[in-house]
Amino acid sequence: MGLLLRWVVVFILLTATFNPTEWNYTAWAMKNYNEQLPMAVLLGLLLTIGYIVYLRATLRSIGGFGMFLILAVIAALIWVLYDYKMLDLNNPTVNTWIGLFALSIVLGIGLSWSHIRRMLSGQYDIDDVDE
Repeated sequence: MGLLLRWVVVFILLTATFNPTEWNYTAWAMKNYNEQLPMAVLLGLLLTIGYIVYLRATLRSIGGFGMFLILAVIAALIWVLYDYKMLDLNNPTVNTWIGLFALSIVLGIGLSWSHIRRMLSGQYDIDDVDE
């Protein structure tokens, strides 16, 4: 359940920042920037903190190469679905949602990698601690 929760939180973070609907921070901030500047800055900083937490954890756990590999697997899956005519990539809205889903998978796996590795191998990860 923890893995699913981590993925849901990062998906909400990504879609709250930008999505093809009008219900996202980017559209709201562009529309209300002059009238709501303090709120736009506050929400932007909160979203930035969320991204820093997820990106830092992902880079520390799986690194840039791991992120690339996960994106490559997702891209190959999309290619297979497209090749078998199960997915139509002509709709920009669908493409945006697919991109958000792919990024959320990468960041969700990055944040959950220690738990995934423990489930697969039975071994715990221990961070370096300065004493």
